[in-house]
Amino acid sequence: MTSRRKFLTASTLGIASLGLTSLGLASATGLGKIAKANEVFGPQALAQQTLDSDYSKIEKIFPAKLFPGARIAITAPASPTSEYDIRHAVRFFKKMGCKVEVGQTIKNHKLKWRYFSASEQERAEEFMSYIEREDINCILCGRGGYGVMRILDKLDFEVIKKNPKIIIGFSDITALLNSISKITGIVSFHGPVASSSFSNFTKKSLQDVIFNTEQPFEISYQRASSLNEGTCQGRLVGGNLKMIASTIGTPFEIDTRDSILFLEDTGEHPYKIDRMLTQLKLSGKLDECNGFIFGTFKKLNQRVPFYPNKSFTLSEVIDQVIKPLGKPVLIGMPFGHIKNKITLPIGSLAMIDTEKKLLRLLESPTI
Repeated sequence: MTSRRKFLTASTLGIASLGLTSLGLASATGLGKIAKANEVFGPQALAQQTLDSDYSKIEKIFPAKLFPGARIAITAPASPTSEYDIRHAVRFFKKMGCKVEVGQTIKNHKLKWRYFSASEQERAEEFMSYIEREDINCILCGRGGYGVMRILDKLDFEVIKKNPKIIIGFSDITALLNSISKITGIVSFHGPVASSSFSNFTKKSLQDVIFNTEQPFEISYQRASSLNEGTCQGRLVGGNLKMIASTIGTPFEIDTRDSILFLEDTGEHPYKIDRMLTQLKLSGKLDECNGFIFGTFKKLNQRVPFYPNKSFTLSEVIDQVIKPLGKPVLIGMPFGHIKNKITLPIGSLAMIDTEKKLLRLLESPTI
C-alpha cells in the first residue's frame, strides 16, 4: 500500500545500504513491515553498524536536476514557518517554471506544538510522503530552528534511497542532510530554506547547482581569508556546527573521512564554538578531513565578556584548534545564516585552493 506513510520507531531504521536487510518498519499506527522475531536492531547495534560503515563503499546517488514543470514540495520538518514567510521561495521556483506544493506542517501549524511545526509523527509522515510520491522532484525544507533530530529515527532510509530527489535546507536541517547523504549515498543540498530571503546571489547559486548539469559550480570569493595555504580535494560534508556536534555518538553522526568539511553557525559565544570544534577534534572527525571551509561568522574578530576577563575571538579559536592540523582552510566563504549564500551539495566531490580563494565542484551534483 504505497499511499501509507512509513516511518520508524526509535529502535529501528531502514538502512539497507549498511547491510541491515529486512529491517522492520513499525509505525505508531502499526502500518508497514515488522522486523522478524530473530532480528535485533536496537539503538546500540544500529549505532555500531553505522559508525563502522565505510562511506566510500556506499554507492553515490545523484538526484535528477530540476526543470520547467518539476514539482517542489515545501515541508517543515523542524520549526514552524508560514505561507507568507516562504513567499520568496515560491516566487523563485514558479518563475523557474516549477509547480509548488505547500505541506500541512506549514499550512496547518498549531500553536500547541510550540517550537515544532507539528508532532513528530506528522512531520515524519509528511516528509516521507513527499519522498514516496513520484510526482515530487524536490523537497525544500521550510525553516530550520529546531526539531529535525526528533524525527531522524522515524524516517525510512531504505525508502529514501529508492526515491532519490533533491532535498534542500540548512541550519537545523544539517542533521537531516548529512544523515541522508551518509546512509543512502544520495547527494543532498545545503542551501536556502523556504523562509530565506532568496537574494539574487542566492538564487543564482541555487540555479547553477540544481538546474544546471552542464558546468560544475565554482566560486572565487576574494573576501575570504585563508589559514593554512594549499589545495585539496574531497567530498563536501558539513553545515551547522551545533547540529554536527549534537549528533556525535549517534547513528547519525557525520562521516568526515576523505572530506572537505564546511562549517557555519550563528549567535554562539566563542567558547561554545571552541567546545564544539574541540569535540569534533577529540572524536577524530577533524583528523579525517582533507581541508576545511568556514562560512561567514558575524563578529569573527570581536572579544566578548567571559568572567573575569574577555574571551578569545572566533578567529583565534579557529587558529588554535584548526591550524595545527596543517590542512588547507578557507574562512569567510558565503554560506550560513546570511542573506547571500551559495548552495553546497553534500557528498559531491569538490576542491579548494586557498591562494585563489576558490571552491570548485569536480562533478555535477545532479544528473
